[in-house]
Amino acid sequence: MYKSRLHDVPFFSALKKGDLELIAQQTDEVDVPEGKTLAREGEIGQEFFVIETGTAEVSRAGEKVGTLGPGDFFGEMALLEEDRRTATVTALSPMTLVVMTRSSFRAIDASMPGIHSAVRQAIEQRRAPVG
Repeated sequence: MYKSRLHDVPFFSALKKGDLELIAQQTDEVDVPEGKTLAREGEIGQEFFVIETGTAEVSRAGEKVGTLGPGDFFGEMALLEEDRRTATVTALSPMTLVVMTRSSFRAIDASMPGIHSAVRQAIEQRRAPVG
């Protein structure tokens, strides 16, 4: 199932089936309980997450700024650089996640030249001011 979730991620959606399978081989599927903190604002990120099932709350400075659900993703900045998390993400329900670490991403980055720039573009789009 989670290959289809990876395909839903904008920077993976243009990949060929074989490339998407290589990406999927570098990921793990994990279950987390309600209340689990998945990313903490200010900490150095090491993982990228795609939500398969369940919902999560996104907060900044203790204030709720959004909710994420199946097909949503977060933590993409951790794939490219050792950067601090910009928000805290907490499971609102039991969740199933697809997780990729920075080191796993780097293992495939060399063999897929376009993936690095696609992730960089996604990061820039998320950082752009709304309006």
